Amino acid sequence: MSYAKDVGEASAVRRVIGGVPELTMRSGTQVRFVAPGSLTDERFGLFEWNMGSQGGGPDAHFHKTFSESFYVTRGTVALFDGTAWLDAQPGDFVYVPPGGIHAFHNTSGEPTSMLILFAPGPPRERYFEELAEIGNSGRQLSDDEWIELWARHDQYPAT
Repeated sequence: MSYAKDVGEASAVRRVIGGVPELTMRSGTQVRFVAPGSLTDERFGLFEWNMGSQGGGPDAHFHKTFSESFYVTRGTVALFDGTAWLDAQPGDFVYVPPGGIHAFHNTSGEPTSMLILFAPGPPRERYFEELAEIGNSGRQLSDDEWIELWARHDQYPAT
């Protein structure tokens, strides 16, 4: 049981659009931290992912401690489900449980948007901030450094 009291309480959290932190990846992808785990007591994390016409995405990977779900809101996003690439369109939803191999890319040539839900809510914003800093600074990492960075953030290449 998550709530043991016999009466409810006023405890909602509201974030207005201007109060949502965001960052821009080297690819131009804009990420909005709509409801990171730090806001939801790590129950879930909800991020908005806006890719330009040439927006990139991660190679096939998996996570050990959380699931990842994708809900496309604009354009067509190529989502890898561990066996095949799927063209996901607005309204399409893909759930990936812990251990599930997945990836995504924008190969449509048009801007795309999707919501990404992590459950429970690990501090994924730290991972994306680190990726943005590396990409935007032009810093180069060795293969071993990439493996260490990914492992720190529960991300493992599917090789």
